[in-house]
Amino acid sequence: MRHPLLLAACLAGATALAGCGEKDANATVERAFKDVNVVDESNLNDVMLTVADPNEAVSYFSRALKENPERIDHQRGLALSLVRAKRHAEGASAWAATTRMPGAEPDDNVQYADALIRAGNWAKAEAVLDAVPPTHETFDRYRLEAIVADSKEEWQRADSFYETAVGLTTRPAGVLNNWGYSKLTRGAYPDAERLFSDAIRQDATLFTAKNNLVMARGAQRDYTLPVIPMDQTERAQLLHTLALTAIKQGDVETGKGLLRDAIETHPQHFEAAVRSLRALEASG
Repeated sequence: MRHPLLLAACLAGATALAGCGEKDANATVERAFKDVNVVDESNLNDVMLTVADPNEAVSYFSRALKENPERIDHQRGLALSLVRAKRHAEGASAWAATTRMPGAEPDDNVQYADALIRAGNWAKAEAVLDAVPPTHETFDRYRLEAIVADSKEEWQRADSFYETAVGLTTRPAGVLNNWGYSKLTRGAYPDAERLFSDAIRQDATLFTAKNNLVMARGAQRDYTLPVIPMDQTERAQLLHTLALTAIKQGDVETGKGLLRDAIETHPQHFEAAVRSLRALEASG
């Protein structure tokens, strides 16, 4: 007679255990989904900051901030996206807000200074950079220090900052090009030529450096194209730049010859070169 009671007790115990197991399982599943959501959100943030349309990213991070205004990663995302969208004044304001949030880091001030420079607020950018601790030695910090020094024609400081920045990155082509352009504006043409060549060696696709290199050579009245990687269209464009440099320096006949070479070299109709040549020929 005791067997049914014992069986009932066992079944009741089993049900209770099953209930506890079900609660634990649900909690585990909820935690797992929470972790997945964090990973998914992180991936989505990365996508928004890299491949998404910048204005789409601005909308995304604006919505995210309304839901979680304390999240500094969303505030950074908004600031970065505004700068990517070339809304530099808004970007500077967003970076300023980032620097005031708990968890702000020295690099947030560096990014704030970058946005200020893009917005044309050089004095404020310099002040923000000056407030960054000297122990914060990063590529972006020294790149901006160099640009600010350049703007003030503090050439020795600019060169020192450029040199430091180059040593702090594995992709120095852009900063080498900037440094070369600084030398070009100072009239230090051989130094500029060397730096542009270094930039091209680091990144053979950097057409800006190729164009600047041609200008540096032309400024020294060297009207031959350098031996660098270039396709046919680039060759034509560089010949055009060289022609304009020659004409600017009074070497008009040389410039005409280079324009003709550019027109013949271009795989399509080169309207800008044709216009320049016609204008020269019309003026005698």
